[in-house]
Amino acid sequence: MNDRSLDAQAAPSKSAKRKWKDLGPRLISAFFMLAVTIFVVWAGGVWFAILVAAAFAWVMREWMKMITRQPLDIFGIVLMVLIAVISLTSAVVGIGGGAIAALLGLVVVLLGGAQNRAWRAGGFAFFSIVVISLVAIRGDTINGFIACFFLGTTIWMTDTGAFFSGRLFGGAKLSPEISPAKTWSGAIGGLVVGSLAGTLVWIVATPSPWWIGLAVAVAVSLIGQMGDLSESAIKRHFRIKDSGGSIPGHGGLMDRLDSLTFGALLVFFVGAIHASPQLVANGLLLW
Repeated sequence: MNDRSLDAQAAPSKSAKRKWKDLGPRLISAFFMLAVTIFVVWAGGVWFAILVAAAFAWVMREWMKMITRQPLDIFGIVLMVLIAVISLTSAVVGIGGGAIAALLGLVVVLLGGAQNRAWRAGGFAFFSIVVISLVAIRGDTINGFIACFFLGTTIWMTDTGAFFSGRLFGGAKLSPEISPAKTWSGAIGGLVVGSLAGTLVWIVATPSPWWIGLAVAVAVSLIGQMGDLSESAIKRHFRIKDSGGSIPGHGGLMDRLDSLTFGALLVFFVGAIHASPQLVANGLLLW
């Protein structure tokens, strides 16, 4: 057997190793994030608002660095603080207070420099709504914890299912012009795994019909994947691969939370429409 044949045999093995080389860092990071998140979501109240404030203040930082291609300046720090204030205000005063804080913050954003104003204002407005939605979903009841657990399980199992399905089966690309790494097998695997996991939580934790839980889980999984693709499209627009490098194996925090942001908005609007903005968890879970 010649050297060329040996190289040909070794190539698939090396390719397979490269395919899974980031699995270790991803699992370690995911374990610590999951442990902290579950504990704080269970604690609820101001503790949960602090977690949301810290997470999305950092996401705002990554957003500003992405759209400006510059180190964070004083104005960027101000926006981070405003996002944190909106989260804490929503928890202490209520979502009405959070909405007022967000509107005042948006005025500050619009009064800033003209450069990247639309991207800056759009990002701030979007993250403000997500922050208010998350705090409203959690509330201070056990149903708030269940609603967050249902949302988190569906989103994270969708991501996990998509990751392993895409790596194992590969195949046709989902949207090569937006995200060359994403495949249809990953999207379908993520939808199946995330929907089943969310439905299982629903059946165990709520008295409502299982088919409603399945419908909501499917919707959350689908819109979560839309959030992932949307962030990929924005990163492609700004010609960057990751929003940051703060989480080993995952990129930036925005890369980790892109699906959750869209899922949280859907859960909030379903719960608010079915019940009220003050009883989002009940509106989501009790049918």
